[in-house]
Amino acid sequence: MFKIIIKRHFLLNSLIAALALPLSLESPANTQLSMTQIAAQRYDSSKDIFHPVYGKYGMVASEQELATQIGVDILKQGGNAIDAAVAVGFALAVVLPNAGNIGGGGFMVLHDAKSNNNFTVDFREMAPNKATRDMYIDNNGNIIDGKSLYTHFSVGVPGTVAGMEYALNKWGSLPLEKILEPSIKLAEDGFVVSNTLANTLKSETETLGKWESSKKIFFKDGRPLIAGELLVQKDLANTLRQIAKEGSKAFYEGDIAKKIVAEMEKHNGLITLEDMRGYQAIEREPIIGDYRGYKIVTMPPPSSGGIHLVQILNMLENYPLNEFGSNSAKTIHYLAETMKLAYADRSEYLGDPDFVKVPAKGLTSKEYAKSLIQDIDEEKARVAADIKPGKPQSYESDQTTHYSVMDEEGNAVAVTYTLNLNFGSGIVAEGTGILLNNEMDDFSSKPGVANAFGLIGGDANAIEGKKRPLSSMTPTLVLKKDKPWLVTGSPGGARIITTVLQSILNTVDHSMNPAEAIVTHRVHHQWLPDELRIEEGLSPDTLKLLEQKGHKISVKSPMGRIQIIQAKEDGFYGYSDPRNPDGKTIGF
Repeated sequence: MFKIIIKRHFLLNSLIAALALPLSLESPANTQLSMTQIAAQRYDSSKDIFHPVYGKYGMVASEQELATQIGVDILKQGGNAIDAAVAVGFALAVVLPNAGNIGGGGFMVLHDAKSNNNFTVDFREMAPNKATRDMYIDNNGNIIDGKSLYTHFSVGVPGTVAGMEYALNKWGSLPLEKILEPSIKLAEDGFVVSNTLANTLKSETETLGKWESSKKIFFKDGRPLIAGELLVQKDLANTLRQIAKEGSKAFYEGDIAKKIVAEMEKHNGLITLEDMRGYQAIEREPIIGDYRGYKIVTMPPPSSGGIHLVQILNMLENYPLNEFGSNSAKTIHYLAETMKLAYADRSEYLGDPDFVKVPAKGLTSKEYAKSLIQDIDEEKARVAADIKPGKPQSYESDQTTHYSVMDEEGNAVAVTYTLNLNFGSGIVAEGTGILLNNEMDDFSSKPGVANAFGLIGGDANAIEGKKRPLSSMTPTLVLKKDKPWLVTGSPGGARIITTVLQSILNTVDHSMNPAEAIVTHRVHHQWLPDELRIEEGLSPDTLKLLEQKGHKISVKSPMGRIQIIQAKEDGFYGYSDPRNPDGKTIGF
């Protein structure tokens, strides 16, 4: 264990976070670098600082080095940040198959330098037209175990291809064929399986092993591929070639669509050609907030992330967190209490805005935030059962991945997309190489019953044909004087919102650079279950103070995997979360 004296007070928790986590992330210490080792390599004890990556002209941060390099290469070839973001999105479908995808969906938040405006693209999956409210409930009114997760009934109509094409056509500068060329090569020729991917494949042996089409790609000699072996995806290469040549039409109307539907029909799934042809990516108005003079630009519903990020920031703005200190018992107490209030509101009000009225203006109102914090006791934690969803109307007037991109022209892109759980449903549509999502579990299968991430939902997020399920994905831009200053986002299921929140607090309130902001401990409370989740290694004295306030502490594994890029006058500074050793930030 490393012992380093910290001179700058706000670095103390950063160092503890990097050095006190377990030696491996669910893998043997001798098979991969741990977060401890990676963070230590990037630490300069002579300057008491964790060093972010620097780039003068542009930067890409993602969870996989090969995908990051493809994005940087696109920037070097004259592409802008949107071109690079689309390239990374397709590349991750090849090299990060457990989360990167073209068989899932997600959200994009971007700043367009030419117009100096902010935009969002919703390419979230959509429920098939035949989907019904009670499709996962048996005759006794109970949830049918696994039906919403590991069967063909769990698959929503994918949106990634439509979303990437929409962004490229509107804000990009390079042709789709050029964007896809490196990903096609990687799928065709293969790439070496890393320790991280090998461990993930091993952990999902049962999920993937149910389907011959999945085993054909990810298994060898009857077992999952291991580190050092080559992952070749010929069918996926052919699928990407068709998309490069014909655009999204090939995916939603052509041979690819027909193969996905054939897969559904073979197993009594619900997706039809009509569902595929009817899918559209949607441009939506961003959620805009203000936190201590910085503009927060983030994703609107059907993401719950943006609304509740701004809601929590509005509450926390009333407290001098910089004086309390990063991860002090006092700071964590206020984080937990405000998180509870936001997640209680999430359970009641959030859903697809095309189907339900979401009181977005009320939920993000600073006046509403002030009304909520009146019940926060500085010395005592509120019991979750005593917290009910508020009334914002009167104020009206895990296994996901995130990547961030910025360029010298001033464009900035934050993308979070997902298959839901690792490898989604585990089902590869025969002949396509495409892993299909299990995003239908993000609906409220039964109001009041938790989903795979423990989140409670209500009628606003009930299943309905052509509806988009609620999400916690929170791709976010932070602007300073109306120019992109920070791009941030993370995977993590229910914990995405609070992970992104803390990346902003660390940079704005505690003046941390991207590396320091990322390695600092994270905490999380989602109202129900009533527990304050904390990463291992926080000071025992701090935990004791929190317990004295009535918090039920649950020390658990690392949360989130943030990708941050920060723009300064002399260029870009970024960092990839060492909680995933495969993550990589590259600037040039």
